[in-house]
This record gives sequence, C-alpha cells and structure tokens, in this order.
Amino acid sequence: QVQLVESGGGLVQAGGSLRLSCAVSGRTLTIDDIGWFRQAPGKVREFLARLSWGGGRTMYSDSVKGRFTISRDSAKNTVFLQMNNLRPEDTAVYSCAANLRDSYLWDYWGQGTQVTVSS
Repeated sequence: QVQLVESGGGLVQAGGSLRLSCAVSGRTLTIDDIGWFRQAPGKVREFLARLSWGGGRTMYSDSVKGRFTISRDSAKNTVFLQMNNLRPEDTAVYSCAANLRDSYLWDYWGQGTQVTVSS
C-alpha cells in the first residue's frame, strides 16, 4: 500500500504562484513514478507532470511546460508541484498519484487539493 496526501492548495490571484506538496508514505520502494493531475468541474482529469521516484527524470504536459515544475525532497518523501504565473483556467482539484513498478496504471491516488485562481 502507498498513501499520498496533498496540501498547499488555496485561492490565488491570476499571475500568482502556489506550491503543492504530495507526502508519500507506505511501500515507497515499490513506486516507479509520481504524477500530478488536475480536474476542473465538468472536465476530464488532465495529466500535468510526472517524476521518476528513483532517478528524478521529469516529464510535463504541453499545457503547463515552462510554468509548472515538479520536484522531490527525497529525505521527506515529498513531491512538489511549483506553479507559477497561474491563470483562471488553472482552477481545478489537483491530485497526485503513484505508479508502481511493473504497472501501467496510476495505482494510488491522494484525496486532492483545491486550487482557485481569481481574475
């Protein structure tokens, strides 16, 4: 089992920044990647970024590349999503997820944290 807990969401004005955290616990040695996703009301869940748990390689969706940065504090088993130059269309519930080794799925999810960007 892997547990993920997001924090750091809130209300921010357009152009502002937020840093989301994803605290990871449990069987962390079984993790391959950690990913960040978001879902706005009435829209499908959108992939944002992923980070390889062991090697730190990163990948981003085109929609956030250059504005969002995924990183990790290895000592604290925490993955961050630094979000800069936020726009009202970034308003959504943001969630992190864990992909386990030998899995093609995102196997575990956090509960999500709300981000609201006002214009």
